[in-house]
Amino acid sequence: MRTTFDLSPLYRSSVGYDRLLDMLDQVNRVEPMTNWPPYNIEKTGDDQYRITMAVAGFSPDEIELVQQENTLFVNGQKHPEPEGVQVLHRGIATRAFKQTFNLADHVKVTGASLENGLLTIELKREVPEELKPHRIEIVSGTGAKALSQDNQPQQIEHEPSKPSKAA
Repeated sequence: MRTTFDLSPLYRSSVGYDRLLDMLDQVNRVEPMTNWPPYNIEKTGDDQYRITMAVAGFSPDEIELVQQENTLFVNGQKHPEPEGVQVLHRGIATRAFKQTFNLADHVKVTGASLENGLLTIELKREVPEELKPHRIEIVSGTGAKALSQDNQPQQIEHEPSKPSKAA
């Protein structure tokens, strides 16, 4: 049984979260068969994440990972069975799959590995220094001098002192 949620109150009280709310709407419209292969999403550090997908029976050359802007595409396509092999029972899924993950801004794939039927994708969020939050000083008074807010260290230059001449 699927439960759907009305997100309209969130739309009325949020500004700038359109992408997040669109993703929540997408979750309400997920088709039942798009949850294969099973996967976990883990937070492994402050800005590090890991996606682990169960892809038993697939080899690294049968899986394609593509990151395009803020979207990670994972596609799997099995090679055809070799001639002369007759499968009497197929318990390991060999159907093709496509999985899409929406990534937050500045999240990049740093590595991927396939071991024991688990595809592990390592991700890291690297926010550029100029986009990180910085504190802004508030000045008051009429004669207050405005301060520079570029968060760069300021160098104060002094005039070199003249050497004194002794007679």
